[in-house]
Amino acid sequence: MTHDAPAAGKVEFHHGVGDKLAYACRLLRKAYRAGARVVVTGDDATLRTLDRQLWTFDEQEFLPHVLAIAPADVPVRQHDTAIWLTTDAESAPGERHVLVNLGHPVPAGMARFPRVFDIVSSEAEDRQQGRQRWKQYATLGWQVQPHEVKE
Repeated sequence: MTHDAPAAGKVEFHHGVGDKLAYACRLLRKAYRAGARVVVTGDDATLRTLDRQLWTFDEQEFLPHVLAIAPADVPVRQHDTAIWLTTDAESAPGERHVLVNLGHPVPAGMARFPRVFDIVSSEAEDRQQGRQRWKQYATLGWQVQPHEVKE
């Protein structure tokens, strides 16, 4: 796994989040409304739960998304879908503007994204793993900008 990162890269580190997936839904809605094409990365179970939540979190709005656990199996007609949920951020087709990390490792292929958001809950284990990612981002030359979330 490679992490070729430009020196000017920036990670917006959102920490202290009470419910990561509810927060991700709101962040994705904002990004979608702004016209961004987004990749969300994390583990299989997290992405499947997020997929279900994106269908139900707002009764008035639908966020077009595709669950691409096995990206090669996603039909070509869905490649233009605005939001991709995948365990492999490098596999998302086309130009993507935003990467949202819900997972524990630093995502491979993050250098292709102009904006990276890393969401960390207020749970002790997630906070500890978030600290490790922060150090890794800094080591890779990325500027880490903290955003404490008060929910």
